[in-house]
Amino acid sequence: MTTFRRRAAEWRSPSLRRATLWVPQWFPKVAVFSVPQEAAMAFPHLQQPSFLLASLKADSVNKPFAQRCQDLVKVIEDFPAKELHAIFPWLVESIFGSLDGVLVGWNLRCLQGRVSPVEYSIAMEFLDPGGPMMKLVYKLQAEDYKFDFPVSYLPGPVKASIQERVLPDSPLYHNKVQFPPTGGLGLNLALSILCQSPRGGEAVGGQDVMLRVVQQPLPVCPLTLPSDPFEYYMFFFALSLITQKPLPGTLHIRTSDCAYFILVDRYLSWFLPTEGSVLPALSSSPGGPNPSPAPRTPTMPFASYGLHHTSLLKRHISHQTSVNADPASHEIWRSETLLQVFVEMWLHHYSLEMYQKMQSPHAKLEVLHYRLSVSSALHSPAQPSLQALHAYQESFTPTEEHVLVVRLLLKHLHAFSNSLKPEQVSPSTHSHATSPLEEFKRAAVPRFVQQKLYLFLQHCFGHWPLDASFRAVLEMWLSYLQPWRYAPEKQAQSSDCQARCVSERWAPFVQENLLMYTKLFVGFLSRALRTDLVSPKNALMVFRVAKVFAQPNLAEMIQKGEQLFLEPELVIPHRQHRLFTAPTFTGSFLSSWPPAVTDASFKVKSHVYSLEGQDCKYTPMFGPEVRTLVLRLAQLITQAKQTAKSISDQCGESTAGRPFLSWLGFCSTDTNGSYAANDLDEMGQDSVRKTDEYLEKALEYLCQMFRLSEAQLTQLTLALGTTQDENGKKQLPDCVVGEDGLILTPLGRYQIINGLRRFDIEYQGDSELQPIRSYEIASLVRVLFRLSSAINRRFAGPMAALCSRADFLGSFCRYHLTEPGLADRHLLSPVARGCAARRPRGPRLSLRFLGSYRTLLSLLLAFFVASLFCIGPLPCALLLVLGYLLYAVAMTLLTERSKLHHL
Repeated sequence: MTTFRRRAAEWRSPSLRRATLWVPQWFPKVAVFSVPQEAAMAFPHLQQPSFLLASLKADSVNKPFAQRCQDLVKVIEDFPAKELHAIFPWLVESIFGSLDGVLVGWNLRCLQGRVSPVEYSIAMEFLDPGGPMMKLVYKLQAEDYKFDFPVSYLPGPVKASIQERVLPDSPLYHNKVQFPPTGGLGLNLALSILCQSPRGGEAVGGQDVMLRVVQQPLPVCPLTLPSDPFEYYMFFFALSLITQKPLPGTLHIRTSDCAYFILVDRYLSWFLPTEGSVLPALSSSPGGPNPSPAPRTPTMPFASYGLHHTSLLKRHISHQTSVNADPASHEIWRSETLLQVFVEMWLHHYSLEMYQKMQSPHAKLEVLHYRLSVSSALHSPAQPSLQALHAYQESFTPTEEHVLVVRLLLKHLHAFSNSLKPEQVSPSTHSHATSPLEEFKRAAVPRFVQQKLYLFLQHCFGHWPLDASFRAVLEMWLSYLQPWRYAPEKQAQSSDCQARCVSERWAPFVQENLLMYTKLFVGFLSRALRTDLVSPKNALMVFRVAKVFAQPNLAEMIQKGEQLFLEPELVIPHRQHRLFTAPTFTGSFLSSWPPAVTDASFKVKSHVYSLEGQDCKYTPMFGPEVRTLVLRLAQLITQAKQTAKSISDQCGESTAGRPFLSWLGFCSTDTNGSYAANDLDEMGQDSVRKTDEYLEKALEYLCQMFRLSEAQLTQLTLALGTTQDENGKKQLPDCVVGEDGLILTPLGRYQIINGLRRFDIEYQGDSELQPIRSYEIASLVRVLFRLSSAINRRFAGPMAALCSRADFLGSFCRYHLTEPGLADRHLLSPVARGCAARRPRGPRLSLRFLGSYRTLLSLLLAFFVASLFCIGPLPCALLLVLGYLLYAVAMTLLTERSKLHHL
């Protein structure tokens, strides 16, 4: 190691000396380094490469995974932090992959215990919160090392804010982002390893390497974010969920079984504990005690966590004086950092300012113009603004796996926040002895999560495809709306009806998250009105939302919150000119406050106006507009129930009405197929039953919530013409009779698009030219068609003569050589009627039934049974022909008798 350092210093010295000679000529005011060691300290990237890093890189290619992890554990235990800090960025990138998604790393999102148990157990033990990797983080943290994280990979709103020289609102970026003075110039130092000099390729002083110092304008925003080891590790861990794309063969992996999902759960349980007031202590390594992380000043004063005005100054002073005495104050920064990194990387992808601007009618009109200009090349409206263009072209689209991980975060945050002791829940019982972790529990959700989650959900509700994958977003939303499901007293509840009632203690949460309940419910109604509710998966989603909102006492809490928001302002001298914005957590909390009801009203209005803007137009959830949407949804639910029942009846009739001989291939089968408007046909009768149950209960819950009467539903159902006819069958779509046949009305088109009604689709062309079915042998069908066509051309005249006879032979030939029921078909299409009139069909022989798997299987089965009775193939064939002739004679007589009866 010493020899290498000496040679590296000798190798660098000539080029550094030349650089010091060139610098004064270019920039007279630039400091010149006269000592090589000073230049090396000024340029960290000029330091010698680490032999440890090179060795680990070589081992990552040559050694198996288990051996590599064992070597890493020994390296972390044996080497000092001075050597480990050089390998830390490479190690983090090799585990979680590169930020650009090129390097996959350990592929934790696809690593499962049941598929790769050895690799899974090793990776989970290495990355455990008390494992070797976290020990490395703490060892580097104790030495106060910093690592640069690229700003370009931060979420879009954060990156845009830094580029506009505005400090992001999250405390995670405070004291890290420093903007230089406007208009200043700086030095961008770069090491250029050149083979030739710029003077026509001549060497400079016989050396091939030189250092050039180039003056460039200082960039407007910093390119990197200095981060401590814990932040750097969590940045990569959180972003690997977004930057790493799943491999082609891993699309059907359960997210909850993957190593990444389980690691998220372990980190949340470790750093956001639901029991105790102090984080778990660090386990000691076998080689000696593990160094504790260096105490860090919180990125945000603990006083700012307080959401209540009482005793705020007292708590602030007590935390300042006892911060060194309380060990929890040294550990709370890990909980802060973990939560802030997860929220920033997973939720903060949409700007609140842009969202509020897009709520104005003018911005929505610009977006509509943009959409029209994109969809129509002939129409060229006015160009939309850049803001509308950016809002419509969202650069970030979450995946289903991303949503599932966010739901896990929300569920654990509810359990974390609800783990406060009963005596610490009420603001009046707060004392100076409250631990920092308890303060953090109280402020975690409203301070860090609420705003960003609302924007995230709004984007998902507006941009997610109208399919069953929306179930992940729906469950994430419903999990946030029900914090009582994750409260400690939930396990003690009994199964009676009174226990399932939402307690009044959750009224403040409902009021302070009013938009989460009301506006997103309206967004879900808009989606439900555009989906096929006959589908069991869509019906289940409607049922889930209706069941959650129909919980006893929840609707009353929402109505109370809307009343607090809509009530007029009280004229109070010191509050009449206030603005309803997000709480700034400043000294304004120390002022006197009005009575409790006014405080609740102020909180609700602050919540709404901070998210929707001062000029927002609030639509009450229980107002006439939303009630109209609910009535429309109730109509669609009723129609979907009728449609599902009709499909079920048709499937039952088609199965029960099929004759037994059709399974043996001796009777014509229905080749027209069945109605397949949704996935009911694939899932069977049990799916129809579940759909009916979901829709029935959803309708019951909606009627309970919005107090809908049975008379209202019946009247609206009749108004849309969804009643059934006398035979209990669905009517045809709404249409009028024209010169060329039936013509659909706009209502009929709506009924067909939504699967409410349909025409009976029936094949009316040449039966010989139908597409080859899945139960037919394609090559054999084509050969039989050519053979029957040749026979029909050769014996067309004799067949026509035989069929024209009036005796029994003529009836027998007509039964076999003419299509049954051709004259009885109802040609609904005028095009089909004209084609049938222009192409009369005469007698012909059809051998297509011999190309069916069912027919061939029946013949093989018959020969096998005959062989059991010692009957050879030829006698068996003669018996089959004789049996069919007897069957054909009987059917001919029955057919002729029925014709005489109709005459």
